[in-house]
Amino acid sequence: MEFVICINNQNYTASLEVKKIYQVIPDKSASLHHMIRVIDESGEDYLYPQNYFMSVELSEAIIQAIATVN
Repeated sequence: MEFVICINNQNYTASLEVKKIYQVIPDKSASLHHMIRVIDESGEDYLYPQNYFMSVELSEAIIQAIATVN
């Protein structure tokens, strides 16, 4: 599982929260266009500009805790 933290939500204030961690859904074609697919506040995955996020490394314990939360 890959995670990012939102650092900018301009034009997406209803969908993204700054300083919140989001799960990344791998999408090679999106990355070719400098976009990233994340599960946003709607609970669905959507494309956003890559530069709105920074990668974060989470411990295995945190990843497992996130994976079990619904």
